[in-house]
Amino acid sequence: MKTIFSGVQPTGTVTLGNYIGAFKQFTELQHEYDCLFCIVDQHAITVQQDPDELSKTIRSLAAIYIASGIDPDKSVLFIQSEVPAHVQAGWMMQCISYIGELERMTQFKDKSDGKEGVSAALLTYPPLMAADILIYNTDIVPVGDDQKQHVELTRDLAERFNNRYGKILTVPEVRIPKNGARIKSLQDPLKKMSKSDPNKKGTISLLDTPKEIEKKIKSAVTDSEGIVKFDVENKPGVSNLLIIESALTDVSIADLEAKYEGLGYGAFKASVAEAVINHLTPIQKRYEELLNSTELDDYLDKGAEKANEIASATFKKMETAMGLGRRR
Repeated sequence: MKTIFSGVQPTGTVTLGNYIGAFKQFTELQHEYDCLFCIVDQHAITVQQDPDELSKTIRSLAAIYIASGIDPDKSVLFIQSEVPAHVQAGWMMQCISYIGELERMTQFKDKSDGKEGVSAALLTYPPLMAADILIYNTDIVPVGDDQKQHVELTRDLAERFNNRYGKILTVPEVRIPKNGARIKSLQDPLKKMSKSDPNKKGTISLLDTPKEIEKKIKSAVTDSEGIVKFDVENKPGVSNLLIIESALTDVSIADLEAKYEGLGYGAFKASVAEAVINHLTPIQKRYEELLNSTELDDYLDKGAEKANEIASATFKKMETAMGLGRRR
């Protein structure tokens, strides 16, 4: 069975866009692949974090994974910093990376643009991400468009390592989710829904209350036509709401168009809000149960143990191949 690896940073709040574009699909993939889901807390500290807040968001994200449908008995769920091989192999990846290729990474250019002081870790983020993936012999990495460049660099580094030291590392394939990968902002349907969006009205958090969800969808940008029709180019706001409801109810967009024929945007938005609330309510209930029990930490302990077992074996092969340590 092929292996899938995915890592999510414990910063900000998981949005409905994150859930539809990634988490919801993870629950389906775990039945077809060996899946490893990593909370990449060491990536989070490339920018300064409040230690207490970071600690809370790590556990919160773990609870969201499980509440969203990740089965810790089928998948490996763990925290990056609890597996030392990540940073150890990350140093090896740095040693075979070139400054030029790291400086060309789009995210580095975007995040460093106009800043006087930039963390060195922001530049070396991609080699650590490569190590995250490669130490688990990963076959497939499901990512959004914004991370595709990083996985392509991971492939280059894996091939470079294998060419220099022998075929040790699996060269992973990129998988871009086909459906729901780009849920848009409710306030600007030309932009991706993002947890970093300063306009909170444009983003639905997975932990928003029913009243907050209803209010945000009610104020979602549409148009003046008053016709519920899927047309991304001319009706991006309406199309975005149709995509959301379709993704959460498994009803086709064509059937939803028929459902709303002759109805105005008021009824349309109310129905979308109801679909979102109905879908998220059991997730939120399970999330609260996990946070208030020892069950979550038991799952994370188990995941860390399994992840260490796999990662350490690959790391030892990498060390031997590079000639590190004493050979006996």
